[in-house]
Amino acid sequence: MTDRLARSLPSRAGARRALMRLRGRAWPILQTAAAAVAAWYAAELLLNEQAPVFAPIAAVIALGAAYGQRRERALELVGGVVLGIGLADLLVQGIGSGGWQLGVLVLVAMSTAVMLGGGPVLVTEAGVSAILLVLLEPSGTGLPPSRLLEALIGGAIALAVAALAFPPDPVLHVGRSVQSIFGGLGRTLEQLSEALASDDAERAESALWSARALEEGVRGLGDALELGRETARFAPGRRASRGALDRYERPALQIDYTVLDTRTLARHTLRYLRAGGSAPPTLADAVGGLARAVWALAAALDDPSDSGKEARKLAADAAALATRSFEERPELALAEIVTQVRSTAIDIVRAAEAGAGTGGVAAPGELTTEELLLAGEQAEDVARPRS
Repeated sequence: MTDRLARSLPSRAGARRALMRLRGRAWPILQTAAAAVAAWYAAELLLNEQAPVFAPIAAVIALGAAYGQRRERALELVGGVVLGIGLADLLVQGIGSGGWQLGVLVLVAMSTAVMLGGGPVLVTEAGVSAILLVLLEPSGTGLPPSRLLEALIGGAIALAVAALAFPPDPVLHVGRSVQSIFGGLGRTLEQLSEALASDDAERAESALWSARALEEGVRGLGDALELGRETARFAPGRRASRGALDRYERPALQIDYTVLDTRTLARHTLRYLRAGGSAPPTLADAVGGLARAVWALAAALDDPSDSGKEARKLAADAAALATRSFEERPELALAEIVTQVRSTAIDIVRAAEAGAGTGGVAAPGELTTEELLLAGEQAEDVARPRS
């Protein structure tokens, strides 16, 4: 049973990571496919071409860069496509096509791109586009001049789709990424709490695999934030979302730290339980408190009117409980777990502060991060306003 569980956990974690990757990219992929189709039909209509292959190629290349990357890079890619096709169109008429001619075309296209001051993206794309054109039009009798226009049409449609035609809602996209991370974090911490309460090493191992899978979600959040910033900057209908994006972007680093600390907490817990340790009930309660703090933080970031006070209090209470458990049973083996619980609590508190826009500075009548996490008998009063 244990061996079967150990074999299934990595595969399940891999499947979750794959789904998280696809979820973060599904909308851009759909729009890229739509742009390719639109570029094909636009080139057919405007140029009277039966097979305008370079229009969708240029659209896919440009739109792939437009999402999640700087707009200048998207334009650089379009420029590389146009340059490569234009030079190949001229040279093939003079030297024909073939193996050695292909090498000459790539040499000329990339050298020209360098002399024009192009960056690595433009230089590489010029060479690739020259190769594509020769492979798709191998005759040496001259290439249709419309190929250059196709590339321009495809690039223009891609940039128009990115900025104007149904741009993704950046706040919704980022919000889903954040909530996906919090969902995984909360479940992982609940598993760890249950593992400590029941001395269950298998459950702790399952939690560790879940924590590792969250790293993919953090990378997806970074991609979503980059896409959101680009969309809010260049899509006229999405510029009003910049303020809401800031609410998610400010705590992003602390969310990353929370994931890393939770993974370390799971690793320490698994090592402790495998060694035959039995944690005090208060330590299991402390980890469960971290899970409740994560759920409260998720709700706070979704509600602009929520200052995150509940999340901060729950995290502070969890840190105080962890410290109390060590005072009850001062074992060296428990020290790593207790320290990690406190580190995770600090990350949650600071994420809540960042989401509320306080940046670690307490609002009037509230305690600072350091004051909130002071261990002591009065943990239940850590979030009480000062008189």
